[in-house]
Amino acid sequence: QVQLVESGGGLVQPGGSLRLSCAASGSIFSRYYMGWYRQAPGKQRELVAGINWGGGINYDDSVKGRFTISRDNAKNTVYLQMNSLKPEDTAVYYCNAYWAPSKGLPDNYWGQGTQVTVSS
Repeated sequence: QVQLVESGGGLVQPGGSLRLSCAASGSIFSRYYMGWYRQAPGKQRELVAGINWGGGINYDDSVKGRFTISRDNAKNTVYLQMNSLKPEDTAVYYCNAYWAPSKGLPDNYWGQGTQVTVSS
């Protein structure tokens, strides 16, 4: 079992910055692929950024150059630094932990979500 707790959301003006954190507990954090997803009202949940155990990173095109994902395996925490925020970034942001063992079902865990609102 993995428990994920997000923090750092809030209200910010366009062009502003926020840093989201996701603290994990309960299993071997370093082996998980960690992702930040977001879901806006009336839209499907989408992957914003992900980072694997070795530090390999991928971003959605809409956030490249503005968002930075990082992880600290010693602290069991993954971060999402969001700069140059736009109103279209408004959504609930979710942390996800995923690990697919060689045998058996994959582990897939979600945090409770944190609201990010970009508005003047």
